[in-house]
Amino acid sequence: MHLKEIRFHPDDYPTQRFYPFNHTLFHRTEKISLDSIVTIFVGENGSGKTTLLEAISRKCGIHIWQNAPRPRIDNNPYEYLLYRYLEMKWSNGSVPGSYFGSDIFKDFTRILDEWAVSDPGQLKYFGGKSLLTQSHGQSILSFFKARYKIKGLYLLDEPETALSPKSQLELLDLLADLSQAGHAQFIMATHSPLLMACTNATILNFDAEQIRPISYENTEHFQIYKRFFDDTRRSVLPGQSR
Repeated sequence: MHLKEIRFHPDDYPTQRFYPFNHTLFHRTEKISLDSIVTIFVGENGSGKTTLLEAISRKCGIHIWQNAPRPRIDNNPYEYLLYRYLEMKWSNGSVPGSYFGSDIFKDFTRILDEWAVSDPGQLKYFGGKSLLTQSHGQSILSFFKARYKIKGLYLLDEPETALSPKSQLELLDLLADLSQAGHAQFIMATHSPLLMACTNATILNFDAEQIRPISYENTEHFQIYKRFFDDTRRSVLPGQSR
């Protein structure tokens, strides 16, 4: 375990009018204890999972590889400042790492290809060939398999977006193997019940006034899928296919 605890300092927030500093969750959560090699953030869209994941990345000095954002008509000057009001507690000093975001991964693959033009040896750290020559899902798995061999803290934002169910299970196996190796720690935001089933992971619920642990079976994601498949089975008569 590298990162042990994340502590919030709401009394120091610069505003209470603008997001994320007007978000109740970030006021009423005192700290998050990271007791497992894999910690999973779950919650509805807009619950603050990605916001906190990006803030952790910035606070830990982990660069988010993406192209410069385009101008917006409604700019929030506080949008990316949560990291300034977080405190990190490490087991034995900070470690390097990487941030994966499904929506910005193509930016990284293009940046990597630009590096490889002048230094093709860069590709050996990412599977040995250009990520742009592979499908989106294949390139993501190639990145995971190569990068996560290195000691570090790894942040993943909705990695399931471009992965088939089979590929999600492959990622699940990879996380299980790396957890046993002990050199890597993961914090992942996801909507996938498959990835939430990661063995020995701690699941943190963002759909309440405080960030708190929740069991896999009690997550809304699991319950929705279970109801759906139960209803589907009941609607199919014996001997018929749907």
